[in-house]
Amino acid sequence: MSFSERLSDVRTGFERPFWVANISEIFERLSYYAVFAVLVRYLHETLQFPADQAATLGGIFGGAVWVMAIFGGALADRIGFRRALSLAYFILSCSYFLVGSIGAPWLAPVRSALPLGLLAGVILFLPALGVALVKPAVVGTTARASKENVRSIGYSIYYTMVNIGSTLGPFLAGWVRDHMRVENIFRLAALSVFLMFVAVLIFFREPRAAAAGTSTSFAQVGRNFLTVLGNARFVLFLLIFSGYWIVFWQQYLILPVYIHNYVDPSANTEYILMTDPIIVILFTVVINALTRKIPSFRAITLGTLVTALAWLIIGVWPTVWAAVATLAAVAIGEIIQSPRYYEYISRLAPEGQQGTYMGFAFLPIGIGSLVGGWVAGKLFHHFGEVLGQPQVIWWIVTAVGVATALLLWIYDRLLMPGRPLPATTPGVP
Repeated sequence: MSFSERLSDVRTGFERPFWVANISEIFERLSYYAVFAVLVRYLHETLQFPADQAATLGGIFGGAVWVMAIFGGALADRIGFRRALSLAYFILSCSYFLVGSIGAPWLAPVRSALPLGLLAGVILFLPALGVALVKPAVVGTTARASKENVRSIGYSIYYTMVNIGSTLGPFLAGWVRDHMRVENIFRLAALSVFLMFVAVLIFFREPRAAAAGTSTSFAQVGRNFLTVLGNARFVLFLLIFSGYWIVFWQQYLILPVYIHNYVDPSANTEYILMTDPIIVILFTVVINALTRKIPSFRAITLGTLVTALAWLIIGVWPTVWAAVATLAAVAIGEIIQSPRYYEYISRLAPEGQQGTYMGFAFLPIGIGSLVGGWVAGKLFHHFGEVLGQPQVIWWIVTAVGVATALLLWIYDRLLMPGRPLPATTPGVP
């Protein structure tokens, strides 16, 4: 097929809802990562939470998204993608505005009635309700509003939009921090997703192929959950791999506060956080080509090990450029393991249950953020604030990652995941 023919397929192969949903994904990711990039510092420096509590709350913010996404897909199927997207963006606009208003005078009566930690925890959980609807709605629209011959290109466009938003988010946050009050980051994030709420209402129409799609009920989600829990070997793998995400999420949970307190107080930590998505955008194709012959599980283990060892860079050289180099190496580990992780799970699942297992593949991301926030807070308080040895933090983070890689290697050798797995929960299709 010639380039002009392929270009013609792209022009005619996507319905309008595809473009509306995927362009809106840029702004959703921009808002999410703008908020995540400043969240722990905002909680610690502006709202005066202790560092350990700020990191724990940051972990709740990141982790709740991925846990709720399991149920968000069922709701999006039932109410339709247009309603799901509009509801999600409305929830997100209100939620981000509330996050930036936790210390505002108009919330003073609420702060006096509730402990500040509880109030912040409840507000930080709200964005998860929105993001949990966005993800399945955008991915579902990509599938339903794409012709078969360009569907793979559609998913490539989707991931490109995600990475563009992930890069622009920290950039926006860094620019606002240099020119305005930090609370304005949350307000701009709220404005960004509110504009997407309006755009969806005006331009988005339910994909025509939606009527032919299959809807997953909440009862089915519950049965799927039991299916996964019934496979002890698969659950063990998910729990082990959560260690990777405990290590990965430290770039948002502890690195910004660490740089500000112990490296360079004037450093723009939001700009530094742009490193990971930029490296992913630039080098994914090249690194995937270089590692395509490595078996999937070995690639997962290798990526985990690379991400773990990356933190030694800033552990040895506590400078801003060492932080940039650390995140570049973390991104390389992410590129090595990420596509192979989903490939491995798709092959690991019992016949006829691939969709169920892929739906729960996101659980380690959420577990990693929830546990990672708690771990980050304890490490920062003990080694930074109490002992005055903050660099030890990164040696421990590296140890967690290396231990995860070792456990993955042992798992691969002892449990032989290459064998077909039996379906252990009867009565589940």
